[in-house]
Amino acid sequence: MSRLTGKVAIVTGAASGLGKADCEALVREGAQVMVTDVNAAGAAAVAAALNASRPGSAASMQHDVRDEAQWATVVATTVKTFGKLNVLVNNAGVVVVATPETTTLEQFRFANGVMSEGVFLGCKAAIPAMKESGGGSIINMSSIATHLGYPVFFAYSAAKGAVQAMTKSIAVYCQMNKMNIRCNSVHPGAIDTAMVDNANQQLGIDKSAYTEAPWGLGKPEDVANLIVFLASEESRFINGTTHVIDNAISIQ
Repeated sequence: MSRLTGKVAIVTGAASGLGKADCEALVREGAQVMVTDVNAAGAAAVAAALNASRPGSAASMQHDVRDEAQWATVVATTVKTFGKLNVLVNNAGVVVVATPETTTLEQFRFANGVMSEGVFLGCKAAIPAMKESGGGSIINMSSIATHLGYPVFFAYSAAKGAVQAMTKSIAVYCQMNKMNIRCNSVHPGAIDTAMVDNANQQLGIDKSAYTEAPWGLGKPEDVANLIVFLASEESRFINGTTHVIDNAISIQ
């Protein structure tokens, strides 16, 4: 397949789960990918598997998305390695299981540091490189937690709400300044990942609660297919939008 031939992407939080699936789908469609994660060994393993299937398609870096200096290094290294930057997938995320009353300030700051500040820093670092590359697509991973009330995921919901708002501001900013950079947010529902499993275990929820429900449990590839579309020129007129992928959970 060649929907993304010639495109270069950065995917954060890509050692597992949605990020790993995103990398696999992007490479399958012809892109080259910088795989980043705080888990350096995990990111390297993903990149190695991608290169085994298509030599030269991937590289990896250890990356704490809360660190502004690391963002500068990741973007610069990506451009040095692959020649440009066209796509950024701000995927890195964490889940804190705590209600508005039980969430500590430390937990709140941690969740928002990764998913709110991390997205801000990623967009800020990527925009200049994308301008130099002639434009691109920023894809910010949000959640249906922005559409529904999830008291047990209070800090997570707050961070994902910030992602949705920042996405719209970035889209308009880039458009007004004629940068040819689009920015959209993706809002998954229940997806079969280790992070979701861990959160459910903390809440004492069995996976069957999802698989036996009418909406079922999505697969990482379901989200990755949307990422490919938003990264490609097929979505060139889609900008500043919210893409819910939850098999109708949020409207029931």
